[in-house]
Amino acid sequence: MRPYGRRVVITGMGAITPVGLSVQDFWDSLLAGRSGVGPIEAFDASNLPVKIAGEVKGFDPTAYMPRTVSRRIDKYAQFAVAAAAQAVEHAKLVIDEANTHRVGVLIGSGYGPTGLVQSGTLTLEGRGYRGLAPWLSAATSIDCAAGEVAYKLQATGPSGAISTACASGTSAVGEAMRMIQRGDVDAMIAGGADNSVTSFDIGSTAMSRALSTRNDDPQRASRPFDKGRDGFVMAAGAGALVLEDARSAERRGAPILAEVVGYGATSDAYHPTAPHPEGLGARRAMQLALDDAGLPASAVDHINAHGTSTTLNDRTEAAAIRKVFGDHAPRIPITAVKSMTGHTIGAAGAVELVATVQTLLTGVVPPTINCDDPEDPDLNFVPHQPQRHDVAVAMSNSFGFAGHNATLVVRRYEQ
Repeated sequence: MRPYGRRVVITGMGAITPVGLSVQDFWDSLLAGRSGVGPIEAFDASNLPVKIAGEVKGFDPTAYMPRTVSRRIDKYAQFAVAAAAQAVEHAKLVIDEANTHRVGVLIGSGYGPTGLVQSGTLTLEGRGYRGLAPWLSAATSIDCAAGEVAYKLQATGPSGAISTACASGTSAVGEAMRMIQRGDVDAMIAGGADNSVTSFDIGSTAMSRALSTRNDDPQRASRPFDKGRDGFVMAAGAGALVLEDARSAERRGAPILAEVVGYGATSDAYHPTAPHPEGLGARRAMQLALDDAGLPASAVDHINAHGTSTTLNDRTEAAAIRKVFGDHAPRIPITAVKSMTGHTIGAAGAVELVATVQTLLTGVVPPTINCDDPEDPDLNFVPHQPQRHDVAVAMSNSFGFAGHNATLVVRRYEQ
């Protein structure tokens, strides 16, 4: 049963990813099984054990903001502004004096502006505090992206950041849904962004032994649910979605892409980086999302898995899916987009929800590339090639460091 009466729909989407700088390019790359992982070019990684990442290539921030803005904000915020602008344009949402106070912004991020924090720290050490820019304190906060999106779009409803590690983008969409259901707002621009391809992020995550070291074969390094996996691949990007009250969207003739019907969030409270060995939090998040949607497990036609390509996460998630879906599990096409994009951290949930909605719209499930020897051979991980399926209801999972778990359920919209 829904806790509130308002239905929430998705009317626009935007994406900045290692495999495409728009939703269409991103989707085309997924269906082609194209990897965005390669040698790191953003900095000299020769002294690090990990020299590969999923970088955003060819992005021009001035297509979305003045150069004066792009020069003072971290790339993660630039990506967020761009994805949000795409989503609002896609939704044909005009924000003006009549509705500005009824439109909010919620952008998730796992690491935030670490590039600016790192460069600012080096400036402080080398030149002292007088060498720091006056706008740096605002630009190095994790809410910077949300503030910049709200400012660009002139959305004066509630805005802010949410940080639940790798689940941040999913958490942002889920909490934005709740705000609309409660009647706080009529529309939300929600999503996630991160640019964790920095020497600090790569180095520190490598020390946690979570990253793949397949430096000599980068496009095959991200291998979700494959027994030969050796860690995830750090990546950058952003995803944004326009969520609206269904009646408001219908009144303005908006293009309704899907309905968000379920959201579940839990914590493992188990370990700083490892998931609960029995996947208790992941299982409960999935079940809570189904309960919120008022749907049985048998109604789910597709799962966009968290699928990081780490030994513990993939094994735990596959087992959790088995527990929640039972005999129905082998019939569900399960895809792991990170096999192509790498792990975009706080952006992952939003980017993968975009892919999930595209599957609802097209009936095509993108592949999990590099899945040569699956962890659970009886589950359909959609290896190597896309598959056609009639998908009316889909689930998207995100499970993060510190045991943050978030799941969304979306379905085709029917009046």
